[in-house]
Amino acid sequence: MDSHTDTWAGNWARGPWRLPLVAALLSLAAPSMAGAQPPAPRTIVFFGDSLTAGYGLPDPGTQSYPARIQALVDAEHLPWRVVNAGLSGETSAGGLRRVDWVLNQGVDVFFLELGANDGLRGTPTSATGANLQAIVDRVRLKRPGARIVVAGMRMPPNMGQEYADAFRALFPALALRNQATLVPFLLDGVAEKTGLNQNDGIHPNPAGAEIVAQGVWKVLAPLLRGPN
Repeated sequence: MDSHTDTWAGNWARGPWRLPLVAALLSLAAPSMAGAQPPAPRTIVFFGDSLTAGYGLPDPGTQSYPARIQALVDAEHLPWRVVNAGLSGETSAGGLRRVDWVLNQGVDVFFLELGANDGLRGTPTSATGANLQAIVDRVRLKRPGARIVVAGMRMPPNMGQEYADAFRALFPALALRNQATLVPFLLDGVAEKTGLNQNDGIHPNPAGAEIVAQGVWKVLAPLLRGPN
């Protein structure tokens, strides 16, 4: 190659035409690059009382059942983040007062775990049911696309068998009425088991919280693994 040709080849390789070509190649690659991006995380809010907050656990941030759900989500690399909106001592009436504040953030799944403190206080089941329905109504209004999961609770017959039966019936009725997903009994396999509860006999210890999480996961997993 003579010097003229060599100079022309060098100029051609360095010429300004390369910038549009590079841009065109990048634009062709962009769809495949964008398609490779993981989906943005979606949000599941656990809205409840001390059972959700992880009362009495040495490290609620890692041992509460919502925290264990986050660990299961992460283990499967699912695009979900857990928000623990549990508040110790919360009643259904208290939950109704604060739910709007919780709904200010994005919510894709709303997990409702309230009513136990109502039962312990002997609150009429009609009042508890009305409060829980009002909470669901607020979720439907402010976050119409959110899926709702209802956690069932039970009471020992301290208040009488009639009250215990009416209380237990609240939660499947609420779920059915609102086409929500039901966890039949949050503390299934844990309630009244000495080795799985703290000294108060009410709140799960770390081993109990893990069992609660596994029970909740059986119901939640199909929702979280589904189309986003």
